[in-house]
Amino acid sequence: QVQLVESGGGLVQAGGSLRLSCAASGRTFNTNAMGWFRQAPGKEREFVAAITWSAFSWSAGSTYYADSVKGRFTISRDNAKNTVYLLMNSLKPEDTAVYYCAATRHSYATDYGLYDYWGQGTQVTVSS
Repeated sequence: QVQLVESGGGLVQAGGSLRLSCAASGRTFNTNAMGWFRQAPGKEREFVAAITWSAFSWSAGSTYYADSVKGRFTISRDNAKNTVYLLMNSLKPEDTAVYYCAATRHSYATDYGLYDYWGQGTQVTVSS
């Protein structure tokens, strides 16, 4: 079983930045991609970003972003620490949601149904 723990959420004003972290443990060797999803109140969970996962710390991961966050958010990884990050810049009130880290055996998966493991979520609130 893979365990994922998110951190870094909080309250920030529009235009500000936050960096979310996702620490992974357990059977991560079957993981091919790590992703971030978010869910706002009354809305369905939506894809935010994903990065390919590798046991090689020197290898660069391929990334994918939802159109709504492209150019503002950056996903990165630190394999040595088994950690994935989501740097969120130029935050908007529309970004307010619970952000979830997830792991999948698929590559470049954007559907939440394709992810096998999930973190507990961390709240991000962006005020006007």
